[in-house]
Amino acid sequence: MMTLAYVVLALCVLGGAWAAVYIENLLRAAVALGIGSAALALLFYLLGAPYAGGFELSVGAGLISVLFIVAISLAESMGREQDES
Repeated sequence: MMTLAYVVLALCVLGGAWAAVYIENLLRAAVALGIGSAALALLFYLLGAPYAGGFELSVGAGLISVLFIVAISLAESMGREQDES
């Protein structure tokens, strides 16, 4: 049963990484990166490394994803302001 959980989480990590690279919408790519990183954190936790899972969840899925989303949103709004003037 646990092997199935490992395989599903590994596929989720790979799917999130693939989606982050190949999705053309940057906001959706950043969300996919966060989902893949959260799955990786859960995989770390299940493999017996709770501190590594916690750090991955807080930094990888939390901080980095939020910074990417904010940066993408600010860049898009600045691009719209330059187009209007």
